[in-house]
Amino acid sequence: MLKLYIRQFAPFILFVTTLAVIFVATRLGLMLWQHERLEVGQWGLVLLGGVRIDLSSIAYIALPLLIINVVYLMAPRKLKYVLFILLKAYAALTIATIVLVEAATPAFILQYDVRPNRLFIEYVQYPKEVLSMLANGHFLAAAISLILALIFAIATIRYIPRPYCQHQSRRFSVFAVLVTVVTLAVLARGTFAHRPLNPALVYFSQDALVNSLILNSSYSVVFAAKNMASERSAQTLYGAMAEEQVVKIMKSSTFRSSMGDEHIPTLTVNAPYHQGQSKNVVIILEESLGARFVGALGGKGLTPQLDNLYAQGWGFHSLYATGTRSVRGIEAVISGFLPSPSRSVVKLSKSQKQFFTIAQLLARHGYMTQFIYGGESHFDNMKSFFLGNGFQDIVDMNDIAEPQFTSSWGVSDEDLFIQADKELSYLAQQQRPFFSLIFTSSNHDPFDIPENKVVLDAVGTNEHVKRDLAIKYADMALGQFIERAKHSEYWQDTVFLIVADHDVRVYGREPVPIKSFHIPGVILNSPFDGIQDDRLVSQIDLPVTLLSLAGIEAATPMTGFDLTKHYPVERALMQYYDNFAYLENDKAVVLMPGQRASYWSYNKASKTQTSLSTGNKLVTLKNKALAHALYSTMAYQKRLYQLPQPK
Repeated sequence: MLKLYIRQFAPFILFVTTLAVIFVATRLGLMLWQHERLEVGQWGLVLLGGVRIDLSSIAYIALPLLIINVVYLMAPRKLKYVLFILLKAYAALTIATIVLVEAATPAFILQYDVRPNRLFIEYVQYPKEVLSMLANGHFLAAAISLILALIFAIATIRYIPRPYCQHQSRRFSVFAVLVTVVTLAVLARGTFAHRPLNPALVYFSQDALVNSLILNSSYSVVFAAKNMASERSAQTLYGAMAEEQVVKIMKSSTFRSSMGDEHIPTLTVNAPYHQGQSKNVVIILEESLGARFVGALGGKGLTPQLDNLYAQGWGFHSLYATGTRSVRGIEAVISGFLPSPSRSVVKLSKSQKQFFTIAQLLARHGYMTQFIYGGESHFDNMKSFFLGNGFQDIVDMNDIAEPQFTSSWGVSDEDLFIQADKELSYLAQQQRPFFSLIFTSSNHDPFDIPENKVVLDAVGTNEHVKRDLAIKYADMALGQFIERAKHSEYWQDTVFLIVADHDVRVYGREPVPIKSFHIPGVILNSPFDGIQDDRLVSQIDLPVTLLSLAGIEAATPMTGFDLTKHYPVERALMQYYDNFAYLENDKAVVLMPGQRASYWSYNKASKTQTSLSTGNKLVTLKNKALAHALYSTMAYQKRLYQLPQPK
C-alpha cells in the first residue's frame, strides 16, 4: 500500500519534499550567518518553531497540486496530458517563486534586519523603480536569485514524475486522498488551540531578527499581505482600552487645553512663539540620513555641511524618527500623526482627503503650498495624499528641465536644489507667505550619484563606500542650496527645517532598537539659532514647533510638543514593523503582538538599551504607550484627525 501511495502521489510527495528542503536549508544558512544573534538555547527553539511554520506553509501551498494530482488519477486518458502540463507548471512556478524570495532574503536582512515582510510587498508595487534599483545597485544578488529560481524551475519540469494510474486501486486512492487532505488541514492549522497558527505562537525572543528566522520568507510575506489587506488595528495587536480612557490620556499628553470638540478629541490651540508677520516655512526632508553619519551627533563625520548648520542653527541632538520608511517620516513631519502598526496614512484610503496636514492649515491662512521632489511624485502615493490635503502645487522630476544627472530614484540632489531655489524665488515674488516641502533622493539605495563630486576621508571608508559617498554628496548639495538661499530674497523671512525621514538601516537585538531611530534635525533662521538642544524629541514635535515659529495660531489635532516651550516630560514614539515603542525620559515600553509588554532603560548619551523588570511606575507608562498606539488607529478609522470646518 505504501509503494502504491508513493507511485500514485509521486509528484505531490516530491513537491512537498522539495519545499521542506528549501525552507530548512535556507533557515539553517541564515542561522549560521547570523549566529552571533542567537544564544545557545535558541537554536533548538528556532528550528522547532520553524518546522511548525514550514509544515503549515507546505500544507497550504501543496493543496492545489494535490488536487491536480487526484484529478489526473481520475481523468480520462485524453485529459491526462493537459493535467500533467498544469501540474508541472504549478510546481515549477511555485518552487521558483519560493526560491526567488528566499534568495532575496539575505539582502533584505542586511537592509531591514528581518526577513521580507510588508516592505517587500510595498516595494514590489513599484516595478520600474525596483528594477532600476536592482540593475544599478544589486545586479549580482538579483542575477544569482533569478538564476537559482530558473534552475529549480527547469529541474522541477524535467524531473517531476507522472502519477501512476491503476484503475483497480481507485478505492485505495479515495482513502489515501481523504487521509492526505485531513493531514494537510491539521498541518495548515498548526495547532489544536482555539486560534490557528500565527507568528506570535512561535515567537520567543525580543530580537525581531531571531523571531523572523523562525518563519520562512514566503510565510512572512504572505502573512504581511494578509495583515495589509485587513489593516489590523492596534487593539488587535496590543490589547484593548476603553475609548474614554484613551482620549483622556491623549488630551493630557499634549499639555494644552482641549477645545472640547467631540469630533476632534485632541483639538487644541498652541500660542505661537512668533508674534509678528507670518513667516515662510521650508522643510528639507533628507532621505535615509541617520545620526550615525553626522559628525555633530557623534557619527562618522560624513556631513560637514550639516555639521556647520548645526553650529549656526537650532540643533536637536536627541531627535528620533517615528518609523523606518519615508512615508512614515512624511506622516510625522507634515501631519504630526502618531505612528501605527498599519501602513502610513500617506497610503491609506480614508486619509486621502480632509486629513490634517500643516499644508492644509497654512493654505487656510493664505499660504501658497508646494511639494518639490527629485523623483516621481506618485511613488508611495505621495502625490494623491498631498493634493488631497492642502498642497496646491507638485513639482517632480518631470518638471525639472535638463537635469545634469538622473538615477534610479530621480534627478540628483544638486538638480533638485537648483530647481527648489527657482521655485522658492518665484514664490517669494508673489507677495504671499509660502510653505514648501523639499524631499531628496540621492541617498537612496543603490546610491547613484554624479562621479567625481566628493571623496571620502579615511574616517568614512569601509565596505559601504557607495552609501557613504552618497551621504557626503547629499550633504554637499544641501550645503550649496543653503548658501544660495542665504543670498536670496526669501531667506530673511523663511524658517528652514532640515530633518531626516529615517535612518538608512534599523538593526539590533531589542524588539525596537531605539538607537537606530536617532536622526538629525536642525532649524535655521529662528530666534533659537546657535542653541544645541539635547532634549528627547520626536518627529511629531516638529510641525507643531514650525507653526509656532511661523506665527500661526490655530486649532489643530496635533499632539506633538512646541519645542519653543518646555514640558514636564520628554518623549518619543517609534514603530518597528508590528512593535511599538513609547520612550519617556529614560524609560521605554515596547508593545508587541500577542506578547507581554517589555520595559527598557535607555541612555540617550551612550545609546544603550537595558531590559527592566515590571514596576508600578512602568505599568503607568505602559498605559500611556497603549493609549498612543490605540489612538492612532482610532483617529484614522473614525476620522478624528482633521481640521474643524471653517466658519
